[in-house]
Amino acid sequence: MVRTAGLAAGLAAASAAGGAFAGPALAADTPPVPDGEHIKRALERFRARQRRLLTGRPSANRWEMQKAADADGTIVTRPVPGTGLGVAVHSGDPETLLVHVIRRFHYEVDTLGLHGEPHPVQGWVAPSEIRDTGLPESNRASGTAVVIRPGSYPPGARGGFTAAQELIIRDILADTEGVVRWGGDDRRPYEGLFYLGVRPGDPKLARVAAKIRGWDETPGRGAGVLVDAARPDRRRRAARYR
Repeated sequence: MVRTAGLAAGLAAASAAGGAFAGPALAADTPPVPDGEHIKRALERFRARQRRLLTGRPSANRWEMQKAADADGTIVTRPVPGTGLGVAVHSGDPETLLVHVIRRFHYEVDTLGLHGEPHPVQGWVAPSEIRDTGLPESNRASGTAVVIRPGSYPPGARGGFTAAQELIIRDILADTEGVVRWGGDDRRPYEGLFYLGVRPGDPKLARVAAKIRGWDETPGRGAGVLVDAARPDRRRRAARYR
């Protein structure tokens, strides 16, 4: 209802603005103003898209699960710069954080996608593949989780990473200020799983995503710049988000 009302208000505002400012001198260059029929058809297309993509059911972190990726919705396959890989994730701020995690893992923990590795990273899965929406891996169906090497770090198993690798993983999580959680910290561990630990609309998500985008635009910052995760100050930083 809110999303439909917002679309209608936007179209109505556009229509009102066009009617107020379109004069004879601008008529040739001004696009047609949406009338009631145009708005009605736009709303019908919007509702059809909602029915086609949305489930009305949340994953464990309360983001809505979606029925498809790359289908004109918010879950899209994005490239992971520097890796040659792509991953289907929720666009916008979730994408920023999850892609950052994958990139740092690739550069600093273990290189992904070498020697014809078939599925080095997986994102969205269909809701029909989710057995329990109470488990963190259900977040994949909302595009807010990724699994690195799903065949290598099975659910329920610990010890898949060396102490040095885990140190870097802790440092990566600290970049996200705890917005991204690691499945290795869960009661039922899933060491290949990384997922958003905040609900939709959480202001911390937007703030941290903006920080990481700023790093990506600044030489000498962001993923791909090797850091010493063993430095005492970085260890202290990481300890805050365990």
